[in-house]
Amino acid sequence: MKAFSFLLNNDREEKPRTSGLTMVLDKGLGLETAESLMKISSHYVDYLKLGWGTSVVHEQDIISKKVEMYQSFNVNVYTGGTLFELAYMNNKLDEFFEEAHNLGFKTIEISDGSINIEHNNKLECIELACDNGFEVLSEVGKKNPIKDKELSIDERVELMKSEKEAGSSKIIVEAREGGKNIGIYDESGNAKEDEIDYIMNNFDNNQILWEAPNKDQQVFFILKCGPNVNLGNISTEDITSLETLRRGLRGDTLGKL
Repeated sequence: MKAFSFLLNNDREEKPRTSGLTMVLDKGLGLETAESLMKISSHYVDYLKLGWGTSVVHEQDIISKKVEMYQSFNVNVYTGGTLFELAYMNNKLDEFFEEAHNLGFKTIEISDGSINIEHNNKLECIELACDNGFEVLSEVGKKNPIKDKELSIDERVELMKSEKEAGSSKIIVEAREGGKNIGIYDESGNAKEDEIDYIMNNFDNNQILWEAPNKDQQVFFILKCGPNVNLGNISTEDITSLETLRRGLRGDTLGKL
């Protein structure tokens, strides 16, 4: 039984959830540290991304053990999109899929944030990954703010729709780790509500995973969409913090949900 359980709002769906998903960013945690974190926080983590290309600089057996450990806590662990882009750029997709399978990954992220991929080719990669037995999360947006701003909101939505149709289970809205001056956030990290409304009018909320690395962004989405909004790029340090925001256990959302 949780401490002070009589004060806990229990309106959150149990895992495996279909909404209110939390995606956490692992930037290179050690196995023991990660396992300790899961023992206290795994109930509040649905997806966990081994960030960008961090997997490449660690030994296979460590990555395999981390994947197995996360999955033992019913956490869906997956490879960062930059790793896919590296494989695509080097014509190593077959080897990439094989290695991902061998390491135990069941999900991968497909993105084109750092390199240019013709969109039809990206859609083919999504379909190919699905054919190889992976769940696919695809990300729309560029990591370079100048290039990202070249995407109009209409173009962004059309890209998202086509990637969903190609087989992506969730579409990630790019915001990077910092959450400023990119995608749906301005230079100060404030949400562009008109653009967010436009995206929401075109999708079921459960199909979208909003990257919201900063607390103010998490509060914005929780107050706007409710506690069961899908949020991603959450730091390992903020797992509990986000869950308390979702439950109305922090001043920012207390009495407002």
